[in-house]
Order: sequence, then structure tokens, then C-alpha cells
Amino acid sequence: MPKTAKDVLELAKAKGVNTVDFRFMDLIGTWQHFSTPLHELSEEVFKDGLGFDASSIRGWAQIHESDMLVVPDPETAFIDPFFKDTTLNIICNIQDPITRADYPKDPRNIAIKAEKYLASTGIADTCFVGPEAEFFIFDNVRIYGGVNGAGYEIESEEGHWTSKNISTDSKPNLGHQIKPKEGYFPVPPTDQQQDIRNEMMLIMEQCGIEVERQHHEVATAGQAEIDFKFDKLTRCADMLMMYKYIIKNVAHRHNKVATFMPKPLFGDNGSGMHTHMSFWKGGKNLFAGSGYAGLSDMALHAMGGILKHARALIGITNPTTNSYKRLTPGYEAPINLAYSARNRSACLRIPMFSQNPKAKRFEFRCPDPSCNPYLAFAAIMMAAVDGIQNKIHPGNPLDKDIYDLPPEELAKVPNTPGSLDESLNALEEDHEFLLKGEVFTAEVIETWIDYKRKKEADQVRLRPHPHEFYLYFDM
Repeated sequence: MPKTAKDVLELAKAKGVNTVDFRFMDLIGTWQHFSTPLHELSEEVFKDGLGFDASSIRGWAQIHESDMLVVPDPETAFIDPFFKDTTLNIICNIQDPITRADYPKDPRNIAIKAEKYLASTGIADTCFVGPEAEFFIFDNVRIYGGVNGAGYEIESEEGHWTSKNISTDSKPNLGHQIKPKEGYFPVPPTDQQQDIRNEMMLIMEQCGIEVERQHHEVATAGQAEIDFKFDKLTRCADMLMMYKYIIKNVAHRHNKVATFMPKPLFGDNGSGMHTHMSFWKGGKNLFAGSGYAGLSDMALHAMGGILKHARALIGITNPTTNSYKRLTPGYEAPINLAYSARNRSACLRIPMFSQNPKAKRFEFRCPDPSCNPYLAFAAIMMAAVDGIQNKIHPGNPLDKDIYDLPPEELAKVPNTPGSLDESLNALEEDHEFLLKGEVFTAEVIETWIDYKRKKEADQVRLRPHPHEFYLYFDM
């Protein structure tokens, strides 16, 4: 990977680049971009940036202060694998053109500030993050909504509901559909998407993402997971955005569609994003120790911070109304605000695959891939830091089978919020830990909550649901 502006220019020359694509992130979590001819890219641009109108970027500036700068980060440059013309993609930070201050509502700047804050505390010099983002690959999707109607319909060659379809000359029905919850690791022909996942994996490697494995996931209808190697917090968020971009475009190339929507199918597993985290200093893993599951006191306190702030965190890590269709009992949903080395229904798990101290970490299982990774990773880290600073112990682990607990014991285990409204209320009440070091600002939190309530939660709440017609139309 290039390290300096000079390296990027040499890469562009070596690869025959003629177009440069500048990428940045809106507050809600979608990559934005604009392009220039290569001759517009110089070493000065990496210092001075390029101006653009930010007035239409979601969650950003008002019209009277909409002029912004994109400042490319040379370490993020990669050759785009999809455009017709040879294109160099560079991920950028956003600055105010007058003061040259980092823009507080730029999610990538928030992630960078989080890493700097961690170092400033003296607790650790590095936060490593490793997400496991799941997704679906569908063949066709119909989505419609209006004043007098709303609905959706999903088609998938793997979907168990297609087993009743009549064969045609062009598309015979061979009966290899995946039953609900039986999609984990079957070989072809049951797994019909090995080739497309391989293509996604190899393009990721080509773009500088070190992939560990790819496989079919539990649900029917093309649920998948591709895992890549952990990295530092901001760089990991960069790679997750590249990951989503590659997956969506490879699917599109094959006339399919990939979605990171947490719960697109009723009655089967949703897509989560289990997020692994560890703190290091001087090349040493600070989470390794002799305590529960081989963890240090620091790791336990970090988990204590996450458990204390979990309901507020989930307002950022699970940011859609659909997220709470996944965070519901059953389906191995991590709804219990507890920790365990084994229990996958606990929101914090300690992986036990290896006893190597370098591998010690916790896994926060609540997040889903609809989140903005820069905000999500930064928020999780800030909760962990708060737990360490205040020596918050997480209590006793939940090592029992949650489904066998008597009701009176289960009632003592706190749960994740049941809706986006509930998690936003929790975030509104509990966000001081995010403001330390000005990593998040009060305005960022206020803008996030306001947008999510007005543009998403209220919009869903006010509309009749198709299933309500099934339940109530003939009353």
C-alpha cells in the first residue's frame, strides 16, 4: 500500500491511471464520491485538499456553511476494480476551508480522534478491530411504497420458498434450495454461490484487504460472510467500506443484488456484524491475562464499560428500525447484556479458539452491518475506555444455557433495546462518555438522534404495515 503522496502518484503512473475518485462518508454511513482527471492530482492536493459543495450531504452542514474540503489520505489509495477507465480511489477526510479544522461531523475524523484520544490517555497506543459483517445475495428484489400501497418481494435461487416453482426451459428447478437455518457450510450444489463469493474474496485481496475466509451463512437465500484480518480502528473502518463496495459491485456484475440490511427475511437469521476488539501498547496485547477466559483486569473493565453503556451504544451500532427485527429472542440473537466465553446469546463473548495471548480479545455481538463503521468502532472503543478509567467490573459471566434459565433468573439479565426509538432515548440520556477528548461532539450526537428519529423511526411508525392489512382489514 502507498504511504506518501509521492507513492500515490508513482502508483498512478505505473498503473496507467487516468481518473481519480475521491471518497468520503456522510454521517449516516454511505460512501460519497466525485472524480477528476489524473492531472488534477498533485502532491499539493494531499495538503491543500479540493473544495466541494457539502450542502446536500446527509447530516452535514447547513446551506450557509456548505463549502468544504476533501483532503485525501495517501495510505488509503487503491485501484478501482470496477470502472471502465483505470481509476485510483482515495479515501478522504473533511476540513473547514477557512479554519482548516477537521470537520466534527465527518465520521472518519471522529474515528481518527478516537484513536488519538486512546493514545492520549496512556491506556494503550493501539485499538485493533475485527468485524464479521454478514450479508445476503439475492437474485431480484421488488420494493414499492406510497400513499395507497407498500410492500416488497425477494427472489433467490437458494430460497426455500422457490422449491415449489415450476421448471422452465431456461431455468429448471433442481430442488437444491436451502431450508431455513440450514445454510451453514453445505457444499455445492446446495451452496450455489461459491463462485461469486470467491470472486468477491479475490477482488478484496487485489485491493489490499487480507481475507481470512469466506463461507455461506446460516440463513436460506444466499446469506454469506467474508472475514478479513483485523486492523487499527480507522483503517478497519476504511476496509469495511471497501468490503461493502466490492460485495455490492460484484453482485451487480452478476445481475444480483447484495444487501447489508440486518433482517430482510422473516423467520430466518438476520445479518449481524460481530465486532472483535483489543487494546495494545508497545506491541503487547493488554487484554491477555490470568483472569476469566484468560483475560486481564483491563479487558474485564473494558467489557464493564460496554455493558454499562450498551443500550446507548446500540443507538449507533444498530442504527435502523430493521436492526431490531434481528435483536429479538431466538436466532442466536445477542440480546442479553452479559458476557461469556461460550454463550452466543450474550452480547459480549470471549473467543476461545486460541490460548495465544496475542489472540485475546472480546467480541461485541450486537452490532449489525447497517451501521456507520467509523462511528460504531469509535463508540465501542470509547465505552471500553470509560470502563477502564472507572474500573467498571462486568459482574459474573453468563455461562449457563440462556434457554434453560428459570424465568425468575432470566428476568434479572438486562436486555438490548427493543426498538430504534428506545435505543435513541438511551443514547440521549447516556452519551457523556462519547464526548471525552471531543471525539464526538454534542452537536454530532444531537444531529444523529434528530435525523434517526425524524427521517427513519417516525417515517416507519407513521405508515401502515402490510401485515396490518392481513391482521385487521376484515375487522
